[in-house]
Amino acid sequence: MTSAFSVQVTARFERDYRKILKDHPDISAYYHRVITILAADPYNRSRTHPIKKLASVKPGDGQYRIRFLRFRFIYDIDGQAVFLKHCRLRREDTIPFQIRRQLDAAPPH
Repeated sequence: MTSAFSVQVTARFERDYRKILKDHPDISAYYHRVITILAADPYNRSRTHPIKKLASVKPGDGQYRIRFLRFRFIYDIDGQAVFLKHCRLRREDTIPFQIRRQLDAAPPH
């Protein structure tokens, strides 16, 4: 089965990703999951993915966000193409206590 959408990364995304990868090598597993999800359902019509359309964001500036634990992937959709714009790491002091406890208890890879 072929993907309905093609996923492409911008130069800015590549810089963000490489910078985070140095300190957080586990991001690569989430990156591959994000690519798979966005190729199949970037609008989240199935409502099964942690995707949110961002309010007050113009087209081309990253209208959508998908999150995995502390990682945030910002992207845009243009026709059948998905453009990953940014990759961000959520600050630890903004993570709820329950999630922080799960992260601390998770075994290292």
